[in-house]
Amino acid sequence: MISQIYGGGGNTGATYRNDFIEIFNAGNQVVNLSGWSVQYTAAGGTTWQVTNLTAFNLQPGQYYLIQEAQGAGGTTNLPTPDATGTIAMAATAGKVALLDTTTALSGGGCPIGANVKAFVGYGTGTTC
Repeated sequence: MISQIYGGGGNTGATYRNDFIEIFNAGNQVVNLSGWSVQYTAAGGTTWQVTNLTAFNLQPGQYYLIQEAQGAGGTTNLPTPDATGTIAMAATAGKVALLDTTTALSGGGCPIGANVKAFVGYGTGTTC
């Protein structure tokens, strides 16, 4: 599951220097993240940006941190991430998906399908 998203990284007044996405294994089985990705698009966006996850066995009850783009502000570095991407996420509205593939989503709306394992839409104007 997607447990946290932070799109304000590096903004003026931000605590953290980077945007980030955190996932969590709430199940009772190990999940191998090889070939998985997190993807982001703007609130009404149709072009998805992809960060591939590392080959990692996510244990039940374990978190996985994906560091994204760094801004000019912020005061605190993130803990050492498990994966690193370059996605600049909006602080106020957007869409984030966790997929068991690295193939980019396409189109707007709500991405529902067999490969989408978790999804978060946040903020005003989000099309989900």
